[in-house]
Amino acid sequence: MVKHQPLQQVYEKQLCLSFLTGIYGCRWKRYQRSHDNSSKWECAWFIILCSTFSLLLFWAYFWLEAHNDYNQFNWLLYNRSGEWKDGTVPILATTAVGFSYITFLMILALCHISLGQQLNLYWIHKIGVLAALITTVSGVVSISDVWGDEWDIILISLQSTGPFLHIGALAAVTALGWLVAGHVIRAGRTKIHMIVLLVYLSVLLVLYMAPLAITSPCIMDRNSLKPRPDVIGRRGAPMLAPENTLMSFNKALQQGVSSLEADVSVSLDGVPFLMRDRTLRRTTNIAKVFPDKQHEDASLFNWTEIRSLNAGQWFLESDPYWTVGSLTGRDRNRMGNLTVCSLVEMLRLTARANRSALLNLHRPPPEHPHYKTWIMDTLWAVQRSGISQKRVTWTPDTDRGRVRGLQQTSLEKLSVEELRHRGISSLTLRYSQASNKDIQDFLVNNMSVMVYPVNEPWLYSVLWCSGVPSVSSDAPQVLRKVPYPIWLMSPYEYCLVWITSDLVSIAIVTGIFIFQNYHLIRWRMSGMQNYNPEQIMLSAVTRRPSRDVNIMKEKLIFSEVSNGVTNTDEHLYPENGYDIGQYK
Repeated sequence: MVKHQPLQQVYEKQLCLSFLTGIYGCRWKRYQRSHDNSSKWECAWFIILCSTFSLLLFWAYFWLEAHNDYNQFNWLLYNRSGEWKDGTVPILATTAVGFSYITFLMILALCHISLGQQLNLYWIHKIGVLAALITTVSGVVSISDVWGDEWDIILISLQSTGPFLHIGALAAVTALGWLVAGHVIRAGRTKIHMIVLLVYLSVLLVLYMAPLAITSPCIMDRNSLKPRPDVIGRRGAPMLAPENTLMSFNKALQQGVSSLEADVSVSLDGVPFLMRDRTLRRTTNIAKVFPDKQHEDASLFNWTEIRSLNAGQWFLESDPYWTVGSLTGRDRNRMGNLTVCSLVEMLRLTARANRSALLNLHRPPPEHPHYKTWIMDTLWAVQRSGISQKRVTWTPDTDRGRVRGLQQTSLEKLSVEELRHRGISSLTLRYSQASNKDIQDFLVNNMSVMVYPVNEPWLYSVLWCSGVPSVSSDAPQVLRKVPYPIWLMSPYEYCLVWITSDLVSIAIVTGIFIFQNYHLIRWRMSGMQNYNPEQIMLSAVTRRPSRDVNIMKEKLIFSEVSNGVTNTDEHLYPENGYDIGQYK
């Protein structure tokens, strides 16, 4: 009579593996997991996940660098919708959520590959990936329509971030070598895995040679660095006080600006005043004072009407730059009683501070009574202010012959010969128009260059290294804190960093492949020594990723035990995570 002892099953706890497979594919139980190859459908979803991650990474980088121009983006939205709101907030919020979610799924997928687990993305995650992909593509298309010129900032920003992005990308691809090596070595020399290996090595080679295509004005000898560019207060300091007001200009002077820049319009009775928009809706309380005329052109009001409007309350209410919370009580009271500033007031303040002024003039509409005399009205205001004409820079291309006493600048990028023919000695260009080569050519020909808008330290540093004499900024309080370029390297130092990082990467990748191959050989030799012919190989079961097959595997285990198979050693079934202990 045979006496059977009860079977003792010892389950190895695999909490980490359960977490990975549960979150990624909702496979929380052991029998649901598999080491079988992923299906072509799941591989396709992995490719979609990688594509979504790459697109979101590009999208997030764009908005990170576009911070320099958030105000311009909101102003464009205002001109389209007629309502002022910070349109960047919902975009940044959805981008942060989407990028975090997709990055989390990418990490889980890579962990599956590293552990040899079958990929099986849960259907809810598939919907989330598609939603993130469609939303990001829609955002890219919309930005191309509304703000297409802003894409230039990506290439410009690479002059500052390129060397560091290269090192980061090299580190990431080098780390992926562990997954690639393990996957290729375990699977053998199959065609698909050789293609994967070839693609990986090609990407590495491209990254090793990428510095040949990276150019930056900050890679230069320190002795060649030009003096710090002057900062011009663009509409004063509009992040600290309402734009184009006396308070804003005073704030800019406190930040040490060299010049003040203003937008000039002419009232119905010929008084030049400062206003950026075509209407008075955004920056005054005209909706309360003159509700029936709030959509009319700002220049179609007389000076008495314009002067009666409040030009500061809107700033306190809308908080366009998220800076109102940092204002003192005194500044809030002053701001709440501001009025529209006239050109004469602004120029007198500039003269007292011994600074210069840059004027951007808006021509009134044809029905305006001063349509033909607006330039003379502006010149008369300059003379009344008492400021030296040499301290006033004129930007309009019309009637330059009448303003020969003023400094002349062009908003259009012209050749040096054309500029000299027109009697212009300086250029005012958007940063996307001013390449490093163009800047050097203009400076060699004694043409001064002023670049706008420059609100971020990285852009200011790049232009500083390029030799730009002055920049126009909405954030002089930020640029004041940049006493030196963010980074500066000599060509020799950069080459040393490049070669060192490449050699370290090559050594790590080589070591990874050698270690993975050695580990595989040891594992196979160990498996041959411990082979038991009575052990049932569960991997021989037909590979069908269904729950029924996994249940059959469990039944085979119990069938082995009930048939009297004994072994003093523990049987390890790594595919399902079972350890069957001794039994008599």
